[in-house]
Amino acid sequence: MEEKKPDNVVYSEKEGYNSSFLPYATNVGAPVIKTDDVVAWKNRGIHAVNKEFENKFSELKLEYKKLMEEYKWNELVYNAKFSFEPVIGETYHMYLGDDGREFLSLISPTEWNKQFIGTFKLNSDKKWMVIDTSSAEFY
Repeated sequence: MEEKKPDNVVYSEKEGYNSSFLPYATNVGAPVIKTDDVVAWKNRGIHAVNKEFENKFSELKLEYKKLMEEYKWNELVYNAKFSFEPVIGETYHMYLGDDGREFLSLISPTEWNKQFIGTFKLNSDKKWMVIDTSSAEFY
């Protein structure tokens, strides 16, 4: 008759007593093995990452809005009428002419009575920077 082994002994015909090589507890006195709650960890991670993506997306939307506004002002200034070559770093004022077209001038809005659109400065990248549009009647 075959010798019976107790239930709490790890024994196999092929391996013999191999409890020290197993990844799980093999006797009654071994510590309890609990599985980690990875679902909660994943949910916290997903929430944190989604929040980061939302913040980055909001920043990009704001940056895009600023870029489009700069683009519109630059398009307006470059399409305006002027008969001089603008100097980098100089301040220029845009007005609406009697013919309905925008034009650039060196004359400030306080020096004459024309319909003021805005004040601009040309930077070294040939991009027009908006200095003032606060007293503009439109745009």
